Amino acid sequence: MEGQLVALASDTFKIALMIAAPMLLGGLLAGLLISVFQATTQINEMTLSFVPKILVVAAIMILAMPWMMNVMIDFTIRTFQMIPEFPSNG
Repeated sequence: MEGQLVALASDTFKIALMIAAPMLLGGLLAGLLISVFQATTQINEMTLSFVPKILVVAAIMILAMPWMMNVMIDFTIRTFQMIPEFPSNG
């Protein structure tokens, strides 16, 4: 039983990282490109670095939403199917 709980916790962290990774990597890449642009042009405007990152993350979220939902639904179904395997304390 403890092994199943550890495996469930591990799967939870893996799926959370897998779902967050595209948005985090997109924001990281956009931030890097904007930083290089700001360094070459010597423009230090805060909104220039903030707004494009928000737009990139939002675009990636919209494009990846079907995939993210499928991953979440599959994980939820697997979790619900594991419920009868756990012994009750009653």
